[in-house]
Amino acid sequence: MLQQKTALEKLMDERKSVRKYEPGVTIPREQIQHILEQATSAPSSSNLQPWRFLVIDDQEQKKELRIAGFNQAQIETSSAIIAVIGDNEMYKNAKQINDLNVELGYMPRDIADMMIANSESAYSNFSEIERTNIAHLDVGLISMQVVLLAKDMGYETVIMGGFDKAAFAKKYELPANELPMILIAIGKPAMPARNSSRLPFEQIIRFSS
Repeated sequence: MLQQKTALEKLMDERKSVRKYEPGVTIPREQIQHILEQATSAPSSSNLQPWRFLVIDDQEQKKELRIAGFNQAQIETSSAIIAVIGDNEMYKNAKQINDLNVELGYMPRDIADMMIANSESAYSNFSEIERTNIAHLDVGLISMQVVLLAKDMGYETVIMGGFDKAAFAKKYELPANELPMILIAIGKPAMPARNSSRLPFEQIIRFSS
């Protein structure tokens, strides 16, 4: 007997990648801020939270960004573009994060000090490529939360990894440790998104013996 789908399962099923948006629709910045703030409950490696956000809702800037986005129309017609940026020097925030854990009563001082020391030691010895890979993983986790929260608020989204990241970083004068990784278009759909198939579940799962 099939169980009735939960609200979360329905939301996940209904979320689709939308590439055609109603132009001229404005999303209040307070709503975007709410989505992003709630999304920060996402897990991250050693809780170092390497994600940063740059929200682009100015029409002229979106039009310019479309060029760096390989002429994807949704960059210009969506209400806003949320650029998710990865900080590959995330370990430099270990003290701030764990000091706050102590202040909020989430962990004792000795555990926080151990977490700070371990994070600063380990991550500073990782190569830049290794830290960037970690940031990519964590950016992916929070991006999924962003699109589900947006859907729950009545907006559609599409995640884009294909854009000129060097041009983006130059235009917005990002420091060397902040790497643009994902663009998320958000807005009201101009037409329903196509559904998409999935591989047979039996093909993608196995249990260890």
